[in-house]
Amino acid sequence: MSKIIKNYSDLASTDLRKDALDISEAGLQAIDTEQVLLDAIKVSDGVMTVMGESFTLNDYKNIYIVGFGKVSCTAAATLETLLQDKVKDGAVIGLKEKTCAVVDTYAGTHPMPSHYNYTATKHIMEIAQCATEQDLVLVIVSGGGSALLCSTMSECDQGKTLYESFLSAGGTIDELNVVRRHISTLKGGGLAKALYPATVVSLIFSDVPGGDVTTVASGPTFKDLTTVDDAKAIVDKYNLGSFQLVETPKSDECFEKVHNFTVVSNVIALEAMQNKAIELGYKSEIVSATQYATPEETQASLADKNTPNTMYCLGGETKLIIPANCIGKGGRNDYLALVMMDSLEDNQIFVSLASDGKDNTEAAGALVDQETKAKAKSAGLVKEEYTECLNSYPFFDELGDHIVTGILESNVSDLMFILTSSSEK
Repeated sequence: MSKIIKNYSDLASTDLRKDALDISEAGLQAIDTEQVLLDAIKVSDGVMTVMGESFTLNDYKNIYIVGFGKVSCTAAATLETLLQDKVKDGAVIGLKEKTCAVVDTYAGTHPMPSHYNYTATKHIMEIAQCATEQDLVLVIVSGGGSALLCSTMSECDQGKTLYESFLSAGGTIDELNVVRRHISTLKGGGLAKALYPATVVSLIFSDVPGGDVTTVASGPTFKDLTTVDDAKAIVDKYNLGSFQLVETPKSDECFEKVHNFTVVSNVIALEAMQNKAIELGYKSEIVSATQYATPEETQASLADKNTPNTMYCLGGETKLIIPANCIGKGGRNDYLALVMMDSLEDNQIFVSLASDGKDNTEAAGALVDQETKAKAKSAGLVKEEYTECLNSYPFFDELGDHIVTGILESNVSDLMFILTSSSEK
């Protein structure tokens, strides 16, 4: 099997680095979109079984596919293969178009919504309006969908303003998504309402730490428990500006025929990484699947994780606040690696990478160890000059310690781990 990490050979300069890269590979392989769907869905003798629940395909007049998020185009192609010639029509929006037999795929913009996103969403809505009580609609829901699913140009414009305001506000992703649900007619259960009374099978690729699937892509097929007042309170709390807030669907009827399935989450990746570490001869512990902390808090939580021959891994996101009047290039993962550098012992390596292959830059993340320190010293790089404005990308770019995968059509939050070798390694 070919490596997902394109610069694997360049990075694998020590045994410890090779082990760290193999562990990273295992995590990324485990969340491959096509394989995840082939494992979760079986079609035999006219019956589609999704994670143990069966749907007799001949019971439906038409089968449609709609989707949004970073994995949706690959997922749509895989579903077409599974269902053969049974798909009537479909439209999905991701980051890269893909050729499908029936489903139209669109490449949208992320994290800033645009008219491309609206054009694709309009097609999704046209299909939703065609679906009747006699039809089955497969919905692909994945990370990035909050930006890519854009019901109106007004929502797109408000989404841009909201995202830019939040970068410096210091709020949580949950708070951001509450407001996103209330500037949209499709999020927060709005798509379920639009599809009613069709039967809906929602396939969720969770990018939410720990797998709280109700918030993936701002929950278009889940009943929203928040209100306009909740959204307004968040807007006021962070002084985000003015937004046209709308209420999300509250009628239970809209959700009676919706079947939500979580086909993958970061737990799958973390368990695969753990198993690979054990295979390589390490002890292993999943510290958290719901990590959401500043780089400094993460560094402090890993300060005592130095047991020889052991890996400690985490899934989640690093909380960053963009400093005012600062211009820098980098992402959550390479910045966290930069912060971790000085706290690592001689026999340790730290890896942080985006599971979608794009850490807000061309890289997926970075690894850092004693070799990184030595190269930085030799090159005259002073870490503090790169941390002030979160300008972490140029630091690792010069040293050659970025992890490069290209854009991956998988997305289950960021993956992080610290690996300590034994004295013999």
